[in-house]
Amino acid sequence: MAALLRAVLRMREPAAQGKCLQRLWYCGGQENPKRWVGNRLPTSEEKPPGTETEKFVMVYRFNAIRVFGFLSRLKVAQTAMTVVALPPGLYWYSQGLMTVDSLCLVSGIAGFALAMLCWMSYFFRRLVGILYVNESGTMLRVAHLTFWGWRQDSYCPVADVVPLTETQEKPQDVLTCIQQYSGKQTFYLSLRYGRIVDRERFTQVFGTMHTRQ
Repeated sequence: MAALLRAVLRMREPAAQGKCLQRLWYCGGQENPKRWVGNRLPTSEEKPPGTETEKFVMVYRFNAIRVFGFLSRLKVAQTAMTVVALPPGLYWYSQGLMTVDSLCLVSGIAGFALAMLCWMSYFFRRLVGILYVNESGTMLRVAHLTFWGWRQDSYCPVADVVPLTETQEKPQDVLTCIQQYSGKQTFYLSLRYGRIVDRERFTQVFGTMHTRQ
């Protein structure tokens, strides 16, 4: 996972990619769903009671998440095309138009593509793009990716979040694990490549850590 993250960040050109992909997640640092590409609104888990009218403040963001969203959608499309090519291969083999070696090659490529899709999806769906905290400091909202590479918001009580100061996580690591006492969900954020927007609120949730602003 860390190696994949480093590879994407090295290839990423902020000046060129930021303009055309920025609207997937936020515009000018402020959330504005109506201006996202394709007018696609983020899917969201049901809001906990009492938070419907509360304002959420951004405390952390990871600009490269939009690149991972694009890669996720690209991988889904590539895997679909690979798997779709398998039935014709079986038909051609039954008609004697394809050798068994070629059929095995096509099957192997399809199987490898599916395995890579599962692995990449597991990682991408847990990679944090943006973190929000409500004004009362009791609820954390996590913006991450769905299986299809689109944004999804998940909610968890701040009291259920394990502070990073109570774990073995280090801020200089490429990926830092966000855990919950209940064990419901696990997310990954990059303090090394991401940016803490509101350090005070971030510290209230995750504890005091020596991270870059």
